[in-house]
Amino acid sequence: MRPLLLLDVDGPLNPFAAKADAKPAGFHEHKFRLAGWSRRRPLRMWLNPGHGRALLDAAGSAELVWATTWEHKANTMIGPAIGLPVLPVIEFGQTGTEWKFAAVARYARGRPLVWLDDDFDMYTKARDEFLSARTGLMSELVRVDPHTGITQAELAAVRACLG
Repeated sequence: MRPLLLLDVDGPLNPFAAKADAKPAGFHEHKFRLAGWSRRRPLRMWLNPGHGRALLDAAGSAELVWATTWEHKANTMIGPAIGLPVLPVIEFGQTGTEWKFAAVARYARGRPLVWLDDDFDMYTKARDEFLSARTGLMSELVRVDPHTGITQAELAAVRACLG
């Protein structure tokens, strides 16, 4: 069964926690106007144009999938900025105490997965239940520091899991 490589935006691709004067190397500023965001100022994001190719290479034969609350906007705004093609999207709708885990479990349906995100420790009970339900399946949660975004270390972890 073809494994999944799940990808979040804020944290992994947009190191939002980095200080404004300490933008990580290789990242470029982008400004997006979003419905529901302040009309006076656009949303500032830092994105690394090399991440698209690096993620496609690291994924190998795995299916790369958006696992972000940006949902379909990731394909129209983020993907083009970093050189990713249109990818499948996990739809989360309203998340509660289960955070993203319930939607990911439904989408993955028994497929092995590697997941890049910065928030795995937000809901530890839901995370632990998610992992327990996937016993026997590769379920690698690769935490990305939101101060740095995806680095060579996380890409190496993805390759090691999927290789």
